[in-house]
Amino acid sequence: MLKLGVKPDVVTFSTLIRGLCNRSKIFEAVSLFDEMIEKGYQPDLIVYTTVLDGVCKTGNTDGAIRYLRMMEERGFEPDVVAYSTVLNCLCKKGLLKEAHDLFFEMIKQGIKPNVVTYSILIDALCKQGMISKAEDIVGIMTKQGIKPNVVTYGIFIDTLCKMGEVSKAEVVVDVMRKQGIEPNVVMYSTLIDSLCKNGMVSEAEFIVCTMRKQGAEPNVITYNILMDSLCKNSMVSEAEDIFGRMRKQGI
Repeated sequence: MLKLGVKPDVVTFSTLIRGLCNRSKIFEAVSLFDEMIEKGYQPDLIVYTTVLDGVCKTGNTDGAIRYLRMMEERGFEPDVVAYSTVLNCLCKKGLLKEAHDLFFEMIKQGIKPNVVTYSILIDALCKQGMISKAEDIVGIMTKQGIKPNVVTYGIFIDTLCKMGEVSKAEVVVDVMRKQGIEPNVVMYSTLIDSLCKNGMVSEAEFIVCTMRKQGAEPNVITYNILMDSLCKNSMVSEAEDIFGRMRKQGI
């Protein structure tokens, strides 16, 4: 193109940058983006978002913040997707203070976080064992009129089970149901596994029955967890009953 004396325009640069990012060639995309700026071209919001997403996927938090600020400096208002992308990058690197600050900066700028944004921060807090802070974020979330979804609830169930707080995890399941959200097989299996590890085999069996009544059919993982626990507790006949049920269901 250049050999023919044809100068690239904004569309040319934008197309190439998107193509490079789609092929995970982030370094090349960033270099081309910087060249685009140097030559005086103004990238549009889509290009900024594309580069921002690519940089975040590499885990480059400094670069992510740099491009977010560049967007603002050049008159583009980062949207909820842009903020959420950077927030996720910070959380994955364990930079919770920076993520926390960015989250509240977002709100201050009048950009309303969505359920994905909230779930990103809640997940990061839970992984650090900061359940109370995660609950505070849920409080902000509900005040903003955004209901937790199955992913949000799943984060709490998984964290509480890993902490051995099975009764609290069961409370979360009850809250879900009251909100009209039915736990999925993975959530039920997580809860069953935790109950079994805490020697609460009869409660685990009850959860399996509840699953089936709710239309969430246990899978091979669910049954294996329960059978393993039954055998360890010398309840071999019960384990054999479950194995027979699995065979009838073709599992």
